[in-house]
Amino acid sequence: MALWSVHGDGRRVRDGAVVAPDERLSWPLTVGFGVQHVAAMFSATVLVPSVTHFPVTTTLLFSGVGTLLFLFITRNRVPAYLGSSFAFIGPLAAAQHHGMAAQLGGVLVAGLLLVGVGVAVKALGVRLLESIMPPVVTGAVIVLVGLNLAPSATRSFGLQPVIAVITLAVILGCAVVAKGLLSRLSVLVGVLVGWVVAALSGALPPGRLDALADAAWFGPPQFTAPQIQPSVILLVIPVVIVLVAENVGHVKAVAAVTGRDLDGSVGDSLIADGLATVLAGSGGGSGTTTYAENIGVMAATRVYSTAAYGVAGLTAVVLSMSPKFGALVNTIPDGVLGGATILLYGMIALVGVRIWLADRVDFADPVNLTVVAVAVVAGAGDLKISIGDAVFGGIAWGAVAVVCGYPLLRWLATLRRGGGVSGTRPRG
Repeated sequence: MALWSVHGDGRRVRDGAVVAPDERLSWPLTVGFGVQHVAAMFSATVLVPSVTHFPVTTTLLFSGVGTLLFLFITRNRVPAYLGSSFAFIGPLAAAQHHGMAAQLGGVLVAGLLLVGVGVAVKALGVRLLESIMPPVVTGAVIVLVGLNLAPSATRSFGLQPVIAVITLAVILGCAVVAKGLLSRLSVLVGVLVGWVVAALSGALPPGRLDALADAAWFGPPQFTAPQIQPSVILLVIPVVIVLVAENVGHVKAVAAVTGRDLDGSVGDSLIADGLATVLAGSGGGSGTTTYAENIGVMAATRVYSTAAYGVAGLTAVVLSMSPKFGALVNTIPDGVLGGATILLYGMIALVGVRIWLADRVDFADPVNLTVVAVAVVAGAGDLKISIGDAVFGGIAWGAVAVVCGYPLLRWLATLRRGGGVSGTRPRG
């Protein structure tokens, strides 16, 4: 694994400069950025086990271990945090009556399939996926993920608008007006200020404060062995398509914002996330994916150091041993989350737009235009369709629409040109 070189003097970053994945700042500053990544991923990572009734601390443990494994397998080339995948919520909720062991079996098999896709990509080259998921597809997946998350941000914002405005104002002020380190820690500073204001004004949720008082300081996570049931596996298999799209989209997004060619790391990314999901399914955690929330943090701070993600992973492992800390973070009020995520989720969507612009995707081409239109609206509107007992949401259907629809429509368009309609193939 490559060692990190120190960026500059390790204490200051020039305005407009970028801290690359293989660089780091001083360790105290790196720890600060790592904590910021923990703050960005925490609410979403614990939300999935809360909804699916998985143990939160166990999911947090495998999230941290999975992140460290990801950094090792990708050789510190791809900055990413592996948090709980929202794509698992629908299938796991539908399989809830089978019991947690059977649900974990589905997670485990999904991870194994993702590893298989990663091995195929490494063996046959990234062009295997590029033919199916060109820039128009990966950009669309990122955009629809950001827009799909938007309603949760606006809903939280509306619950405590004053706290949300204060949080957002501090983040924007630090990011745009302030210089140096303060601008790069804008998200963490905004969350802390909003949290303090909420505490002083009595806006912290009373029930969560009671849970904080009752929580133990130390306690091991709860582990559960998986059980393989074919009926549950069939429900979870479609999630693999979403995980592939999210991983490829993440690598493309990181490549876009860092200006580096990371195509050679796509297979490693898929294998790493697959193995992390296998570990989670083997012990009682929810399936993992590369986290879009943390792309927003990187875009805001322009610090892409994988050292910060290593700190975040280790922090998650340590925090998983303390129910007290989990309860403390859970006291962050809705307004603070709304103020921070309304910015971060928007920046996620714009990363996808940046991919389209960088690759000059031609939206005058009807194939690109129609497939993106359907996928983005399905994701933004959180389209929900039931198949049997399973209910799949907008991210799943949007990803399926663009991943499956693009090659089909492109093939039909090629047949049409072959039938006598001339024209060159547009970029996409």
